[in-house]
Amino acid sequence: MKREYYTSPKPGLIMRLLWKAAGSDGYILRRSTYSDQVKYACLGGIVVATGFMAAVAGGYAIYTIFEPKGSALDGVIHTQTAVMASIFGVIWGLIIFNIDRFIVAATGKGDGTEAITKAEFINSVPRIIMGLVIAITISKPMEIRMFKSEIDAELHQEQLKKRKEYEIATKANYVSRFEVIDKDLQKIENERNKVLNRVTEIEKQYTEEVRIVRPGPKAAALKSLMNSLGEKLNSFDEDNKAELERLNNEKIKLTKELDEELAKNEEVANGLDGLLERIKLAHEIAGIWITLFITLLFVVIELTPIFFKMMLIKSPYDFMGDNIQELLKAEDGIQIKYDYYKDKEGQERDLIISHQAQRKIDEKIALMKAQTELSDYVIERWKEKEKKKIDKNIENYISRI
Repeated sequence: MKREYYTSPKPGLIMRLLWKAAGSDGYILRRSTYSDQVKYACLGGIVVATGFMAAVAGGYAIYTIFEPKGSALDGVIHTQTAVMASIFGVIWGLIIFNIDRFIVAATGKGDGTEAITKAEFINSVPRIIMGLVIAITISKPMEIRMFKSEIDAELHQEQLKKRKEYEIATKANYVSRFEVIDKDLQKIENERNKVLNRVTEIEKQYTEEVRIVRPGPKAAALKSLMNSLGEKLNSFDEDNKAELERLNNEKIKLTKELDEELAKNEEVANGLDGLLERIKLAHEIAGIWITLFITLLFVVIELTPIFFKMMLIKSPYDFMGDNIQELLKAEDGIQIKYDYYKDKEGQERDLIISHQAQRKIDEKIALMKAQTELSDYVIERWKEKEKKKIDKNIENYISRI
């Protein structure tokens, strides 16, 4: 029936979807005031916005965790990780959206006044705690995305510093091993130098002897000694060739191993680019007040629907909803007598009477009572019949016993 005094505006598709997001009853809102329609559409918009921010934050957090590690200044997007993070972000956003929708839908209207009473606040504490956890979970990835440029620059310096520390520590571990090899090589080289210096000295003496006088016995002796030392030098080189080759190969192998360890150090230093490290740097860069402000901003967005519902004044939407609930209960034969009795602790309790269920119980009781009466009647008639048989032929009955 069309009202003459007021016609509710026809809601659009977006408004109806926002009503669903807020967990409100579209059937009642279509018949309610425009003010109620806008209020619950705005409430649904906050829930949708929270789910969207959760999707972005969750996706970015997963990408930061699983992206290939490298220099913080690379800025290369890894496609496979981005796709995986996007899928997770959508799923995470839907999870948070569903939780928020449940929190909003489950939050009652309080006492129907703008004031938030102590009892209302206490009853909402579990929902507020859940909202706080969700808000903090969303705010941290968004925070590190806001300060990404500053974090990347600072993180790059941290990576270089860490890499230098690892490099010094790694080289220190190999110093003693290189010293042993170098000591053996130096020992062989010193022994060879002794022989080589002696050969050089004899060659010099022989050259001076030949240049000053004609070759004589002394020159011949020097020549013989020089040849002997040359053979000794060749024999020394031949004897130590295998050892020198072994030591040089061992040194090359150790150098290669050191290079591999240094390369690992670079990889370890690049692994410093993680979610936790970025959150720590974000707090250091932004400072406590900016970080607190960003977190509080998301807390306000997350908790607004909860406090909004506690501050709502009862409107036609609420009264119509209450009326429909009473009609549905009456239709199904449910009667509630409010504050009907007190429990053991002295608290007022409602008496709930399900008339249809009670009627079925009464019917079952009457049926069972009737069946019992019929059974008793059958047994009684059977006893009478058996008595007549006994009276007619008691001898036969006794023999059967």
